Amino acid sequence: MKRIILMVLRLFYKVPYYMFGIWWQGKRKDYDLDKAYAFVKKVTKAANRAGRVTIESHGVENIPKENGFIFFPNHQGLFDVLVFLESCPVPFSFVIKKEASQVILLKQVIAALRSIVIDREDIRQSLEVINRMAEEVKKGRNFLIFAEGTRSKMGNQLLPFKGGTFKSAVKAKCPIVPCALIDSFKPFDENSIAPVTVKLIYLPPIYYEEYAAMKTPEIADMVKNRIEKAISDYENENSSVTGRKKESNI
Repeated sequence: MKRIILMVLRLFYKVPYYMFGIWWQGKRKDYDLDKAYAFVKKVTKAANRAGRVTIESHGVENIPKENGFIFFPNHQGLFDVLVFLESCPVPFSFVIKKEASQVILLKQVIAALRSIVIDREDIRQSLEVINRMAEEVKKGRNFLIFAEGTRSKMGNQLLPFKGGTFKSAVKAKCPIVPCALIDSFKPFDENSIAPVTVKLIYLPPIYYEEYAAMKTPEIADMVKNRIEKAISDYENENSSVTGRKKESNI
């Protein structure tokens, strides 16, 4: 909460312009996703700088060159989408749970990016969302959905991935892009405004040929395992670097 207040205070004179701009992008008759995404990206970068948050991204080259794919990251909190909005070079929409869809500004971003609200308590509506997303991906739109269903609240540890989430990819026969978020819980969940760095690793895409014969729970486990390995490898590498620095200072 402190960091959100910091963002608002440091951008106080621009907040009305940013809010109106995002609202307008979602309402304009000559809607253009590329233009809407560019504006939301601009606002996101400004907010992250104001909030003293640095985004460190790796593997951007792994993002498919052709549109029509789905990002499947781990879920740590409300800040997760902001990480992607700053670092991802191509427009995407996202699926967000109903409970978070009324948060001020986020509500306007949902409209601007033509994102989809899902009610996970309503099985029928959830299935409709999965089917709708698959159809949109077939048309060349990119999406982001959190397969855990809710944030883990365990730092960089993951909850089980829900197999049903991957039905959208199977129906669309599209590339699955696993993404590892590291420390994304810190900006909004920790009661601090100290500078913080959030890492995002785009892993190599998994194409339909690789998962076509698999059941969705198997796909979910595969994606989860790849993300966990990426986080573990990064943390081990970071620990080794820290250790070497300490040794060199002795």
